[in-house]
Amino acid sequence: MISVKFLGASTVAVAFLADLITKAVANAYSDTLTGGVPIFSGFNLTFLRNDGVSFGMLRDVPWWVLTLLGLGIIVWLVVMLVRAQTRFEIVGYGAVIGGALGNVVDRLRFGAVTDFLDVYVGAWHWPTFNLADVAIVGGVGLLLLSEFPMSRKSRRQD
Repeated sequence: MISVKFLGASTVAVAFLADLITKAVANAYSDTLTGGVPIFSGFNLTFLRNDGVSFGMLRDVPWWVLTLLGLGIIVWLVVMLVRAQTRFEIVGYGAVIGGALGNVVDRLRFGAVTDFLDVYVGAWHWPTFNLADVAIVGGVGLLLLSEFPMSRKSRRQD
């Protein structure tokens, strides 16, 4: 069986590195992506910097406050990861930590987060996001699933 420490650290690393690499590409092609590049119907690559948090909230808060808040949350999540008892929880916390680290690094580098994934239906666009956001949402989803009775059964088997 894979050790808890290895699984947690691997999940953090994969989420963090995937985010860093894709943001590096988005930053390298920022001039091209600024106007948006259609990939297929319902999906564009569109470069922008979000100086707020989810959905652009808290835009008036200084970047360093959001960075400190992010670091505090990461510390709390690491404690939760160490206490995790199922694979769902370990991977869930690892994904959230890796995504949060990616966004914190962006705030330290640019004072804002690089977003580039634009999903839409017709004229309605979901707020532009990045792979860190995908990791965070996916990790939270796993944490929610870990609370269902079926996963509790597997918890007893682990």
